[in-house]
Amino acid sequence: MDVEQYSRFDTRTQSAIQSELVRMLDEAAALTGLDRAAWKRQPQGDLEFAVLPDATPENAVLGPFVHHLAVRLGDRNARPAVQRVRLRMAVDIGVVADAALGHAGPAPVAVARYVNALQLKAVLATLTAADLAVIVSDRLYQDVVRSGQQALDPEHYVRAHVRVKEFGGYGWIRVPGHTPQDVRSAVTQAPKPKPESEADALSRTPLSQYVHQGVAVGRDVVGGLTVGLPVPPPPAGSGPTL
Repeated sequence: MDVEQYSRFDTRTQSAIQSELVRMLDEAAALTGLDRAAWKRQPQGDLEFAVLPDATPENAVLGPFVHHLAVRLGDRNARPAVQRVRLRMAVDIGVVADAALGHAGPAPVAVARYVNALQLKAVLATLTAADLAVIVSDRLYQDVVRSGQQALDPEHYVRAHVRVKEFGGYGWIRVPGHTPQDVRSAVTQAPKPKPESEADALSRTPLSQYVHQGVAVGRDVVGGLTVGLPVPPPPAGSGPTL
């Protein structure tokens, strides 16, 4: 969960927003029947990363929890003379491990990338009446949303190809209170990711290896390995031998 354009607020307002965000999350969880005390929470100022217990029903998070959070956020923003708060929310399922600085694993990395997706930011920039935009991983969409559990409607989600840093994958965006057509139109207006530099591309290009006295020689070892008689290095210009 990330607060949109958090840096524009002054210090006192930032402190108040952090307290209000925790309160709204607590209330939404309680109304959904989720125990926030069991969440492994990692606050980071303008956002909260949380790992929910294994037994948490994903459909409850994507359905009632999102609904109650959107209502609480709308009520908060409707108060007179209050500075508006808008949120981006990303959800995934997968492997998470405790680590020295918080959590490690593919799911935490994916969530961090999804919440910063250009398409998710474009949705809030375009749909100015929206207070909350949610993106779920393709894995979560396929396994949970498409099943229609807890009145989840797959048609309410719009697919987006997310590319942030080294991460690339599909996500599905939903904005409570807005139609899929509105969301789709906003997604198409998102700026395109910058093309990777030649250096970045080369850094991910597997290097050639050859087998010398039964050992693969090269900085990166990929593919299979056949141990046998010594084989001389290939002549310059030839492709890799695997």
